Amino acid sequence: MAVPKKRQSRARQGSRRSQWDVIKAPTLGRCPTCREPVRPHHVCKACGQYRGKQVLPEVAPPEAPPEAPAEV
Repeated sequence: MAVPKKRQSRARQGSRRSQWDVIKAPTLGRCPTCREPVRPHHVCKACGQYRGKQVLPEVAPPEAPPEAPAEV
């Protein structure tokens, strides 16, 4: 079993330990159908397709609420 020859300083020890808990930005690709950003191996939330197949029903964009009549 390997044994270190010299003791590591607190600074070096902290530098080594600081890297394991780094939060990274998620990897994003593009949906080939609608070109929206999508995570790898996930269904596209915009068009509902995964690997070229429709797996979720398409969600229609929300309609604008009817305008209220103007008060005179």
